[in-house]
Amino acid sequence: MKTVESARVISNTNISADIYDMLLQSPQIASEAKPGQFVEVYTGSSEYLLARPISICEINGDTLRLVYRRAGKGTEIFTHFKSGDKVRLLGPCGNGYTLKKDKTALLVGGGIGIPPLLETAKQLGGGTVVLASRSKDLIILKDDFEGVGAKVYIATDDGSEGFKGNAVELLRSMGLSADVIYACGPKIMLKFLNQYALESGTECQVSMEERMACGVGACVGCVIKIKNGEDWEHKKVCKDGPVFDGREVVW
Repeated sequence: MKTVESARVISNTNISADIYDMLLQSPQIASEAKPGQFVEVYTGSSEYLLARPISICEINGDTLRLVYRRAGKGTEIFTHFKSGDKVRLLGPCGNGYTLKKDKTALLVGGGIGIPPLLETAKQLGGGTVVLASRSKDLIILKDDFEGVGAKVYIATDDGSEGFKGNAVELLRSMGLSADVIYACGPKIMLKFLNQYALESGTECQVSMEERMACGVGACVGCVIKIKNGEDWEHKKVCKDGPVFDGREVVW
């Protein structure tokens, strides 16, 4: 059940280029949140009224960890939040991953799609994790994933760290597989990752990224096509997702 809560900022740190790591005390939302869900964060500005959707990176007791990218005027405001500030949140929003704890897991994150997989890996007890980005300086949370017991592989487009190439090329090169794939990242990465999963009949849960104006399913601005028998229908990423079965997405 979604709740509006006044959360307290514990810390808010710049960790890489335009990437920030914010820890919030949010007892009610934290008690209900699940891996793959997100929160709507309000700017507190009369000029930028719409909240911004930020995926939940980690849940610890009564705290939420949000790792976000400064991408516009709204998230620029977030970067100035400091310890002790109060921030209005709505959450937890959307449907997260369906964890299959009795099956082997492969987690694939691309760019700012990496953060929501950390709590997923933690609750799964580790698993195999592939982190992909354009270059070494944009790879985030590697130590955190290793800290929860995951075996981590790195793929960078320029080869500055780990495998030179994208996430799917790394998977094919190393023959990595599992019973279930959990993924979040750019749509093009998810599309080809789903193809990779289909080749072996592997379940692939994908967290879709779309622009969300309201975050609660009211504005219908984040719809994607989902298969419905021989046809398709629109589903709202913010309400019906963001996590979908990759086999059901009309890519």
